[in-house]
Amino acid sequence: MDAPKKVLLVFIASESGVDGARSVHGEGKENGPFGWFDRSVRSLIKQTQFAIPSLGLTILASIEVDGVEQRLCDLRFEELPVSEQWDLIGISVQTGLSSKAFDIADTLRAKGFRVALGGAHATLFPESCRPHADVLVHGEADDIWRDVLEDLRDGRLKRQYRPAEFPDLSVPRPVNSRLLDKKRYFTTNLVQTGRGCPWHCDFCNVHVLNGNSLRRRGIEDIVREVERFREYDDRIFFFVDDSINANEEYAGELFSRIAPLGITWFGQATTALGRQPRLLETFARSGCQALLTGIESIEPASRISHRKNRNRPAELAESIISIRKAGISLYGSFIYGLDGDTLDTPAAILDFVKETGLDVPGINILRPNPGTRVFDRLREEGRLLFDPDDLGAYRYTFGQELLYRPKNIAPGDFIESYSKLTSKLFTIRNSLKRGLAAPRAKAAVLLFNLFYTHLYTLSRKDLGQQRLQPD
Repeated sequence: MDAPKKVLLVFIASESGVDGARSVHGEGKENGPFGWFDRSVRSLIKQTQFAIPSLGLTILASIEVDGVEQRLCDLRFEELPVSEQWDLIGISVQTGLSSKAFDIADTLRAKGFRVALGGAHATLFPESCRPHADVLVHGEADDIWRDVLEDLRDGRLKRQYRPAEFPDLSVPRPVNSRLLDKKRYFTTNLVQTGRGCPWHCDFCNVHVLNGNSLRRRGIEDIVREVERFREYDDRIFFFVDDSINANEEYAGELFSRIAPLGITWFGQATTALGRQPRLLETFARSGCQALLTGIESIEPASRISHRKNRNRPAELAESIISIRKAGISLYGSFIYGLDGDTLDTPAAILDFVKETGLDVPGINILRPNPGTRVFDRLREEGRLLFDPDDLGAYRYTFGQELLYRPKNIAPGDFIESYSKLTSKLFTIRNSLKRGLAAPRAKAAVLLFNLFYTHLYTLSRKDLGQQRLQPD
């Protein structure tokens, strides 16, 4: 009997966020107390298990094909096992990490390994991936990855695989969470109930990658998955959907079924949840501890400019207050630097955070991701600060670079105002206050605020260096 084919699926670590942010100006250049503290905090971030696994790669690794063995490799925690023999190494590529992914792919191919590239970047920009791959996998790979594995086994591997349509999520595809080392992660209990987004925010590419209509999994399938996951890992569950409350009837039925299971969970929702009292009560009853919600902007002009004009600022505040009164902590994500923002916007954000009592206010700089409408528009307007023809010039960082010229604010003034805003919001004192005031998940809220106090300090240092550079 022939030996099974061996496949390695690789997740590439970012250099920002809860993976542990590093200066964009190079590792190891900071000596003395700050350098020691910086490295210590990065280590602490990992030790406190704020990392979560890649659900996409776990889904693919769960596909079973006779004659093929698959293994996951998370580069946040381990080195590439290049001393072993692999018949195919798959890498999920994100645009902000594409240069890093291509370097790894090129090194592996030089050693004689065959490499498959997939993920968001390979879907949006396949031509940039071709020189670095033996196999290209386009789009959502839930179905076509089985074809890849079978072709590998049978010696007929193709150069590219492209699905004819989006996967039918009503078809059960069991995910094997036991493939993951749970000691590495905040939780291995990642659950996705559906994909797609009906909205068209110009800074987001979810509707481009996953379609602009909601596709849902069967409720019974999800309930069984939660029960199965809980047997391996009894910690928090994370429902990864961008808007878990988008379909109120579906979400109400799902979490009514989940409530008797006695789990606790985090998720992502729109602020509309505050105006969905029955669903809000169901969420709280089913064990919802905390939610991330995309506020993005409280400036009406910015919400209109970027096609996120579904709520007025007053409605946003009322909704947030209602959600927190129901006993659910909220991470509110802002984007400062949108086209309607001015130097008065930071003061308005501070007032909004104070009014609503947001438990974790995330202050992001607009990321003009290639493949989004905002990237195309800023490119046409000549406002990008990196070469738009070099996709490798775009990189993801935790608010450590300004990559475009804000419409109403000079870059130097923007950096100064952004730095002042984050320094006012994130202090040790404010972290403690928010942790104590959080409706639930107090320890997680406290840790996030403390980590952000560190990460925004690093952000201000890097932005300060950018500000000193010639325009």
